[in-house]
Amino acid sequence: MPDIFAGQGKAGGVRLYTIGFTKTTAADFFGRLQSAGVQRIVDVRLNPDGQLSGFAKRDDLAFFAERLCGIGYRHAPELAPTKPMFDEYKKLKGPWPDYEAKFLKLIAERHIETTETPADLDGGCLLCSEDVPHHCHRRLVAEYLKDRWGGVEIVHL
Repeated sequence: MPDIFAGQGKAGGVRLYTIGFTKTTAADFFGRLQSAGVQRIVDVRLNPDGQLSGFAKRDDLAFFAERLCGIGYRHAPELAPTKPMFDEYKKLKGPWPDYEAKFLKLIAERHIETTETPADLDGGCLLCSEDVPHHCHRRLVAEYLKDRWGGVEIVHL
């Protein structure tokens, strides 16, 4: 079996960052990305063009990341929840454990460990809106991939 981590990350593994853009300034947000050495933003939001996104709207974020930090950008909707799932949790104030279980089932059904590759995510940063990762699906994506791939270092910025 080939080594899927050959030539990646520290000690042959993957370094995967996560970040949220709310409750921070653009200067702090881009400063954290640049200081960490992030190579690309992987946007895991369901709606990257939402009105409340401010500097983090898809096209603006891609422009600022490249221009200010030399960081690439891609939207990865397969790593986002479905709209009904998200609405049940956020708008209807559903319990986190229910949302977590449904989301983990969804990404397992999507086989994200095969649609994403360690090379695509090494040095990448999963982006969502939540300011902390505790109750955010970006953490669930990172931990799921770590469980499937092994050799993943998760760094929450």
